[in-house]
Amino acid sequence: MEQLAEIVAGKAKLSYKESPVSAVIDPIETSKMHTTDSGIIPPVPESPEELGVQPALLEQLLVKFLYFRGELLGRELANLMGVTFSLIDDLLETLKRQHYVGVKKSLGMGNMSGIFVLTEAGRNLAREYLMNNQYAGPIPVPLYQYAEVVRCQRLRDNWLSPSLLVEAFRHLVVEADVLAQIGPAVNASKSFLIYGKPGNGKTALAESLFRVETEPIFMPYALECQGNIIQLYDPIYHQKVEDETTQLSALSTDLPWDGRWFKCRRPFIITGGELTLEMLDLSYNPHSKIYDAPFQLKANNGIYLIDDFGRQMVTPAEVLNRWIVPMERHIDYLSFHAGGKMTVPFEAFLIFSTNLKPDQLGDEAFLRRIQYKMFLRSPKQGEFSEIFERFAAAKRLECTPEITEAFIQKHYIHGGQPFRRCHPRDVLMHAIDIINFESLPRVLTEDVLDRAFISCFVEDVDVDN
Repeated sequence: MEQLAEIVAGKAKLSYKESPVSAVIDPIETSKMHTTDSGIIPPVPESPEELGVQPALLEQLLVKFLYFRGELLGRELANLMGVTFSLIDDLLETLKRQHYVGVKKSLGMGNMSGIFVLTEAGRNLAREYLMNNQYAGPIPVPLYQYAEVVRCQRLRDNWLSPSLLVEAFRHLVVEADVLAQIGPAVNASKSFLIYGKPGNGKTALAESLFRVETEPIFMPYALECQGNIIQLYDPIYHQKVEDETTQLSALSTDLPWDGRWFKCRRPFIITGGELTLEMLDLSYNPHSKIYDAPFQLKANNGIYLIDDFGRQMVTPAEVLNRWIVPMERHIDYLSFHAGGKMTVPFEAFLIFSTNLKPDQLGDEAFLRRIQYKMFLRSPKQGEFSEIFERFAAAKRLECTPEITEAFIQKHYIHGGQPFRRCHPRDVLMHAIDIINFESLPRVLTEDVLDRAFISCFVEDVDVDN
């Protein structure tokens, strides 16, 4: 097989491994591929067979699009289905001969420029198809093709450098010792536990990993397995990348890549205390009769952060037991509601963040499943001062070093309040509220900061008296 560098340059095309259309396969057994810094580009299918799905599925989608849209140009139908027009030209001819589809008008350039509509028989056929499922989007990608591309889009070995990490955390005040602990775990993409006191920025630290510069990836809009359709694209978590190639393709009938896939940033997904085990499996919609992918599947080739670990409705043991196989074998098993399972690749970087002590989550053997652990300590006085002054500057508050020092000495050194990374934001936001309410100059004074501090924290008083 030729190097993927040539694929990206347009000199060769990625070939998918032949596999039965609806087979449930172990993604580890897919063909080995070479990767480059720029990743891969899913090739444009040149025949219906290369799509890897049953021809009946193409007919169903075409008829449903016409049913929902009323009338469409031939090339518009192809764009909606994510393929070149040549792949649906014969299908349109067949549907015309069967009197399911008619041509309302033609611009004289063949079926591509024809405006197609459903006949009455075609509308009845569409209703039958909608009883099977209501999916109307780009042609789903078969599971074996998806598994192969996910494997190719793994981050290469030693992809992360200290300079890349420093750049990603530039907006935060983070000491070198913290970055030194984060770097190896992220570079290895192994499971990672961050623990420490609340308010010290564990979530912000994890979210900053999304800022590490990496090449975009490709994800399919939907998957097909055993005749089931799984919706994968989620606009909440998948940020599409619009580049020059994408813009040029909008003005041409040529596709820059397989139109069933979209280019996006590596996903970053967060779930917190609301997480249940049911959310980690396929979710079946009885009305549309299609499945929604679980979070870890949507996070493939990206990051999945489980925040507030230990605060979920299920126990930490249940959550970690769910991840034992995925973390060790890089595969996951998902269940269909009517029976049967699908085996999918698991290439999400798992991060657990918790305010609890590790021994409250499980025993030593249990925690060994998570390969990296890091205690995020409270900030030192110098870090706290820098966070305070940075936030004040960002909010256009005049703040002298003397005022900052006096505030820290009074409330933290002598007052005994422990440093937390969230305190500068909390106190200064209260100070802004006071300034706005009393129409004061945007200057931090000892009085304003004292009042803001008091309003942020609970006093140790006897509320019964």
